[in-house]
Amino acid sequence: MPMRSAARAACVSRAFLRSWRCHPNLTFSVKTLRSNKKEYENDDIARDFCSKVDQILKRHSGVGVKKLNIQMLGGYNGYVDSWLQIAVRSGIEELSLSMPRRAKYNVPCSLFSNGSGDSIQYLYLTGCSFRPKTELGCLRSLTKLHLYYVSFTGDELGCLLSNSFALEGLGIRYCEGIGCLKVPCTLQRLRYLEVLGCWKLKIIESKAPNVSSFCYEGDRIQLSLGETLQMKELSLSFSGAVHCVCAELPSSMPNLKIATIYSRSEINTPLLHSKYLHLKNLNIILSAATFPPAYDYFSLVSFFDGCPCLETLVLFVSQLKMEHVSIFADPSDLRKMQGQQHHKMKTVEIIGFTSAKSLVELTCHIVESVTSLECLTLRTHQSSSRCSESANANKSNKCSPLPVHVLMEAQRALLAIRTYIEPKVPSMVKLSVVETCRRCHAVEL
Repeated sequence: MPMRSAARAACVSRAFLRSWRCHPNLTFSVKTLRSNKKEYENDDIARDFCSKVDQILKRHSGVGVKKLNIQMLGGYNGYVDSWLQIAVRSGIEELSLSMPRRAKYNVPCSLFSNGSGDSIQYLYLTGCSFRPKTELGCLRSLTKLHLYYVSFTGDELGCLLSNSFALEGLGIRYCEGIGCLKVPCTLQRLRYLEVLGCWKLKIIESKAPNVSSFCYEGDRIQLSLGETLQMKELSLSFSGAVHCVCAELPSSMPNLKIATIYSRSEINTPLLHSKYLHLKNLNIILSAATFPPAYDYFSLVSFFDGCPCLETLVLFVSQLKMEHVSIFADPSDLRKMQGQQHHKMKTVEIIGFTSAKSLVELTCHIVESVTSLECLTLRTHQSSSRCSESANANKSNKCSPLPVHVLMEAQRALLAIRTYIEPKVPSMVKLSVVETCRRCHAVEL
């Protein structure tokens, strides 16, 4: 039953009132507490919100609260300390606190000291300050920790991590104060590690031996993942990410199965010596308004050759302005590389296909060297929103417009596919070519 309905029922039923005062899952937000939008169109929103939450928690027995989710509107930080005391005292298991950053609320770590926080399994904090000290002690039941827009330093987080032996998942997003993240080897149970948008971060050093999923997005940093024998899923997003995966990450990730690599700028991909022997799904996103024209797409061949068990490949190369040398500007002999043949790759998709000669060479190499290929999909640059492309579609239902130079390049890409790639595709391979919408873009050309 939704919280509002439960509260109303408690007003007319003594039995329900007793159960309401022991309700284990409490969520306080504008959505759960407001009854009339007009009431919240003035400066008293936060005061009214805090008053209602305070009344509910004070009337609650303080017994049996397992989940507490508070989404504050702003101000009145003095209330929050008392609310957290009630929750922690009741043996809470999941605590979520979302504060507007302008509130500048500092979570009192003393609430969790001396065994008070032993019951907490999931801790989610956003928009506040969290300054763990050595006296915080051990949060022995903590399995998931998520910190979003939270102020802390690497040393302060280290105090918490070093005593959270049960931790299985750690997520850090948009926390600007941290410059160095060190994950200790004592976190034997840690499986998931995510770090996104921490722009002052310079170093990630993980010694946790059993991390199976790692996700990082931000600037290029010093990345040390330690033991990677259990790594199964990898996601990296920064300029030079492809080069990093091929040349800088640990020499062996024998259990890696899924990799997603996003980069806005690259130098040519270096040789890869059989690092990812069990990688099955590879997604490479080389995305920028203009990707460096010196980048050689054909250099990716060495990456694929180092992934002998690859089954699915998705390559995103869409860009608004193609500055690579076109196959039609240099129609000389296409390069070939004597790499190993792939006997497991079944599906290949290239999104944003252009007439870049090195991209045509890469695609031809895939067609000729992948003996197990079943489906090849080549998509030229597409509108951000597409119409139904139905003959009976409403005339106002059109694809979003594209610049003329983009449409012209899409036509060159289509011609390159028909001229250089399609004749080499074996008959047993399904070739799907997705071009720009003729109905919507014919006039623009």
